[in-house]
This record gives sequence, C-alpha cells and structure tokens, in this order.
Amino acid sequence: MSQPTLSSAPVQPHLADTMTRRAALKRAALFLGVAFTPSLIANVLQAAVPGAKALFLSKAQLDLVTAIADRILPRTDTPGASDVGVPAFVDLMLGKYSTESERQVFTAGLDEVNAASLTAHAQSFVKVSAAQQDAILMRIAVASQKKDKTFFHQIKELTVVGYFTSEIVGRTVLHYDPVPGRFQGCVPISEVGNVLWTK
Repeated sequence: MSQPTLSSAPVQPHLADTMTRRAALKRAALFLGVAFTPSLIANVLQAAVPGAKALFLSKAQLDLVTAIADRILPRTDTPGASDVGVPAFVDLMLGKYSTESERQVFTAGLDEVNAASLTAHAQSFVKVSAAQQDAILMRIAVASQKKDKTFFHQIKELTVVGYFTSEIVGRTVLHYDPVPGRFQGCVPISEVGNVLWTK
C-alpha cells in the first residue's frame, strides 16, 4: 500500500476542483474570525502578488513560508503557491488580520519546522530536498491531526485560501471571467450550439 503524499493528505484531492473564490474567502473569514469588508477583500486580492514585500514576517520567515507553501501546493501543470503570491498573502493576513496569539502560534511553528530540519538533516528547511521537506511536514501534519488551531492548520488554510483567491488561479485554473462578454438576448438557439431543453 502506497504512502500518502503531503499534497494528498493535508489538502484534500478534490479541493482544487471544487474550491471557488467565494468559498475560499468564506473559509478565510471563518478561520480568521473576521468580516470581509470591501476594503479587506481588495487587500486580500492585491496581496497575492508574486514578489510582494513582506509587511510582518522577516525575510527568513518569508522564505520558510514560501518553501512550505510550495510543498503544500507545488507547481505542476498549474502554478505553484509561490508563483501566485501566496507568501505575500500569508504575510498580510498574519500582520493585519490575525490576533497576537495566532501570530505567536504561527512564528513558533515556523521555528519548529526549521528545528526539525536542522535535527534531521543539519540544514535549514529551505536548503533540504523536496522529499526531505515533505517528510518533515508530513510528521508535523500527522501530529496536528487531533489538535485544533495548530501552526499546520494555519499554514495549510492560508496557503489554500491565498492560492484560490489569486487572480492568476482565478483566470487559469478556475477560469473566472469578470467580464463574460456582451449580452445578446435574442439569439437563435442554433447559433449558440444549444438544444431545446423542453423537447
């Protein structure tokens, strides 16, 4: 029997097919305990920009978040987490919309990930191989399964929400079209390739 991978265990396999921008924002609101005002939504959507400057995390912490996010949602035939600006999104949500206790849990979790990597491989997490990173994160994910509001829950939730609220994913993965074209109310059904459903 094959072992589960990091991308299949912490993030449900069907999530990429069913998560929408609306659902992602709703999940973020529930997770962070905040109400999504228009200004917050604007900040959220602008945050998911590749290469954005960190507001809350240090450069080393942001590099670690980038490495972790890219193992949760790696680049395949679709963009990976860092390709769509997830690290900047995580930084914004932590810095502006999380409580002090949530920030402490998160930063302590980052330290735990790095410490686990140093213990196992004598190198920081960002320098070890992808397979080694997966093994470290899998152990942390398994240890978090019967607990609430752990670091791994935070990083997984923020990574998924940041990914599916990014403009790049909205256009290329979810095929979101903000302006679907002009409206033509009286068009012969034969011209649009449909059939009469009342037959």
